[in-house]
Amino acid sequence: MPTVRRLTISALAAAAALSLVVAGCGGSDKSSSGGGDTTTASSGGGGGSISALPASSCSAIKGSTDADFLIASDLPLQGAGRTQTVQMTQAINFILEQHGNKAGGHTIAYQSCDDSTAQAGKWDSGKVAANASAYAQNKKVIGVIGTFNSGAAEIMIPVLNRAPDGPVAMVSPANTYVGLTHGGAGTAAGEPEKYYPTGKRNYVRVVAADDFQGAADAQLAKDLGLKKIFLLNDKEAYGLGVATNMKNALGTLGIPVAGFTAFDPKASSYEALANKIKASGADGVFIGALICENGGKLVKDLRAGLGSGVQLMAPDGFTPVSAVVDGAGQAAEDMTVSVAGLPNEKLGEAGQKFVKDFQAANGKAPDPYSVYAAQATEVLLAAIERSDGSRASVAEELFNTDIQNGILGTFKIDKNGDTTSNPVTIYKVKGGESTTLKVITPTASLVKKA
Repeated sequence: MPTVRRLTISALAAAAALSLVVAGCGGSDKSSSGGGDTTTASSGGGGGSISALPASSCSAIKGSTDADFLIASDLPLQGAGRTQTVQMTQAINFILEQHGNKAGGHTIAYQSCDDSTAQAGKWDSGKVAANASAYAQNKKVIGVIGTFNSGAAEIMIPVLNRAPDGPVAMVSPANTYVGLTHGGAGTAAGEPEKYYPTGKRNYVRVVAADDFQGAADAQLAKDLGLKKIFLLNDKEAYGLGVATNMKNALGTLGIPVAGFTAFDPKASSYEALANKIKASGADGVFIGALICENGGKLVKDLRAGLGSGVQLMAPDGFTPVSAVVDGAGQAAEDMTVSVAGLPNEKLGEAGQKFVKDFQAANGKAPDPYSVYAAQATEVLLAAIERSDGSRASVAEELFNTDIQNGILGTFKIDKNGDTTSNPVTIYKVKGGESTTLKVITPTASLVKKA
């Protein structure tokens, strides 16, 4: 999932230091509790060995306060994607309960933490830094599931990497920015090494990176018979990165790029931008941006200026797809949105069982990112079980992940922290609803060029 801004390592360090003073600032009690979840901790025998993370950012403890370790999830629980991320916290807790709140012989407690603010309506850099410092300083925190936004990960990874007795393990169900784990087109100098100041890796993800997504969207353009693509980006690392990945892949496939233009995500009108795209003769437009950053207005203005004959395409920054429909209405019809991973209906036996059981328990089928959150939880619990119980050992064990027939199928985590399973699902808006168009697993040669 997208990154919104880039900070230098010195800025990261400053933000982390500041967070010791402002830990937990921003966000109301209701929103920071993980979707209104205020379940209190059990007495667990009365020892009270777990010190809770700040209530201004985190829910009450789930499980026993006498647990051996504490797992935190770090997600934006306010703003347009709140329904999606709150359900992710439910999926994490669901998996923990299925395991009896245990990882091998270790008992596990859980807190859901919010890295967004009501004012921003999305993740906030100060909140992320405060949360990261709280996790690092609380020595019972054995691992973090998150973040949702790649920009938040840029801030959090190095703080957890330098944590006492660490580094602290971090498993993301949603980050897609390439530079978090490996270099390539659209990444910045010094990436990914600058996120790991100790020289040891502590971060993995169970979702495909944007080089796969960019390649898949380029393949989609070819499959749809599009002849000329205009690429937009919001000038931020995620939007620019995924648009660059697609541009490179389009070149490999021999599809001309009609334009590569940055736009202001806070503009009041995109009529002039639509006119520019129309003049280029493009029959497809790719939007490298976030739906929460005025995406609905952008789609409306593009559709009004370009008509129904131009294909609108977007990456996973435009999830949940329901938010696209809510923001753009009829203008979103026939728009495609790519999301790394498989749709629920194409999951294997273990995945289908999770979907069925989760829906029975929660009354609603899980969003794709909730499925990834469940798998991320399984990966972290397995690493804790294999470890010697230390932070450093858990982080190391993440890279020994070898999942056979898991919720997301069979995959390993490579030396960079990337998953070896990288399908990308293309969703299409039809009749105001999200429908599955196809699953694309781009070739290794196309990904390499992206």
